[in-house]
Amino acid sequence: MSERIAQHHHCRKCGKAFVGDGPFCSQECKAYHDANLKRKKKQLTLLYVITFVILILALVFVSL
Repeated sequence: MSERIAQHHHCRKCGKAFVGDGPFCSQECKAYHDANLKRKKKQLTLLYVITFVILILALVFVSL
């Protein structure tokens, strides 16, 4: 007979298998993920702002 593997999850950051609740195996992985998510949100916001500014500048120069 084959041996069964215990019910487990895989960490979203490092991929390590662990038994427990939540998407992360440790506080370090959660902190890294949260910091990375915050950085990506800032980048996306900056991209939107730059796109908006370029759009406004294009509209101003077209109307001249």
